[in-house]
Amino acid sequence: MINAVIFDLDNTLVDFMLMKRNAVNAGIRAMIDAGLKHSFEEVDSVVDRVYKEQGIEYQRVFNQVLTELTGEDDHKILAAGIIGYRKAREANLVPYPHVHMTLFTLARMGLKLAVVSDAPKLEAWLRLCSLNLHHIFDVVVTFEDTGERKPSPMPFQRALGLLGVQPEEALMIGDWEERDILGARNIGMYTAFARYGDTFNTGDTSADYDLRSIRDLVEIIRNMQRTGS
Repeated sequence: MINAVIFDLDNTLVDFMLMKRNAVNAGIRAMIDAGLKHSFEEVDSVVDRVYKEQGIEYQRVFNQVLTELTGEDDHKILAAGIIGYRKAREANLVPYPHVHMTLFTLARMGLKLAVVSDAPKLEAWLRLCSLNLHHIFDVVVTFEDTGERKPSPMPFQRALGLLGVQPEEALMIGDWEERDILGARNIGMYTAFARYGDTFNTGDTSADYDLRSIRDLVEIIRNMQRTGS
């Protein structure tokens, strides 16, 4: 019997990569408009490299880009970039279609809901609050809570423990086969692949279910409950 549903956050509840790309583009254009004497392509190339080196959540990317390109951290240009980035981030941080409806339906069905994300804790909460989803989840587990990233069993086990359910009572939804799906399957959870959020052109997966839309979850879970899965 399924008693809990656990979600990845980025590219499962929100189109993180689209938001990130649009926000970065806006930040670069704002820096150039403020006086940065480099082409968009030059700046974008350095941004991409810094993110690859430091991770996609690196908070000082524009500082490092300016230092590398100009030898200084010009605060006028930096501030323009940060403001441009933040405005675009807020405008582009939107949930996938049917996310709110699906989550509220699952909650009304009496299911416990959780998020397990590799994102930093504050960034995860900022995204959830911006989406007005911060009240619906019983548990949110981020990297700081365990010091381990998926597919380590620790984030999943932490969420299950806080929810008070066994692995076989929980369904994990995520867009990353190696981290979300295999990590959850390895400890005995049911899994659903968020095909609608896939950014890797993933082929076949080991997931129990393949979601073309997040709203597919409602009927899947109802069927599981009817059959006692």
